[in-house]
Order: sequence, then C-alpha cells, then structure tokens
Amino acid sequence: MGIPLPPCYLTLFLLLFISFNNVGHRNLVFADDALIEAQCHNAEVPETCIKCVKSDSRSQSANKVGIAAIIITCLSNKATTLINNMTTLASGARDKNLKVALRGCEKGFYYTKTNLIAATNRLKGKEYDQTNLLVKQALEEEFVCKMKVEVLRFNFPSSVTFDMGVYEELSTAVMRIVDRFV
Repeated sequence: MGIPLPPCYLTLFLLLFISFNNVGHRNLVFADDALIEAQCHNAEVPETCIKCVKSDSRSQSANKVGIAAIIITCLSNKATTLINNMTTLASGARDKNLKVALRGCEKGFYYTKTNLIAATNRLKGKEYDQTNLLVKQALEEEFVCKMKVEVLRFNFPSSVTFDMGVYEELSTAVMRIVDRFV
C-alpha cells in the first residue's frame, strides 16, 4: 500500500516543511506591508489608504499596480455605500428640490461606478493618464453632489459626510499613486 518510512524520516520531513513554509511567509508579508506603506505615504491621509489596501486579501501579493487597483475597488465600494445613502435620504426627503438633488447624487454615484470599472481596466492596460482622468471624473461627481445639496442648505448626516470624506481621500490617494507610475 505504501512504502513504510521510519518515524525519524517523517519527523524530519514535517519539520522541514513547517520551517520553509513559515519563514518565507513572514518575509513576504513584511515586504508587502512596506510596499503598501511606501505607496500610501504620499497620500494626504495615508492611514485611510493603508486601511483600504490592507482590508483586501489581494494586498498580500499586490505590486504597485495591484495596490492602485485595490484602492479603486475601495472607491467603488464606497460609491455603493453612497448610492444607498442617497436613496435612503431621498426617500425620506419632504422637500421636492432636495429629493431631486439627492436622486441626482444617486445617479452621479452610479456613474462613478462605471468610471471606476473603466479606470481599473485602463490601469491594467497601463493607460495611467486615462486611469487618473476617470478617477478624477468620478471624484467630480461627488463634488457636484455636495454642491447641489449645500445650495439647498441641507446638511448630510455625519455618517454620510464621513463616507464622502473617505471617498475624497481614496480618490486623491489613488491619483497620486498612479501619477508615480508615469
């Protein structure tokens, strides 16, 4: 059924397997943390960038382009959160103009998701100027939303304001990272 091996061979094999597996893994993670920190260092708020990247399992094996792609994924996820927030706020709005503005914000964030998908594709195709252009356009939608709502003297709930701030920080971070690819 098999070749019987003395227990000392099995023990030696097991020890070698464990030591090679653990040693290489520790060094790999340390190098990845250093790369993440280096890429996020020039962001206005590096903590937000680092938190985003480390929250994605792909970060353990990501290169510079992979880190930028992860941040775009975080942006897309934040856009989804903002779409849901705008839907909820619009459904509860009594003022007709505010409801229209919030629905416009909702549509704008849907548009940003399309731009962010395209930005990821451009990034993978090494079209870095186009990547940043698409991220910038996605960020402009957030600014337009805030402007339309502020004109109506409506204050977003603090959680929405926080999400919008994170969206801005991540947008700036990814554009700065991609700028360094050129």
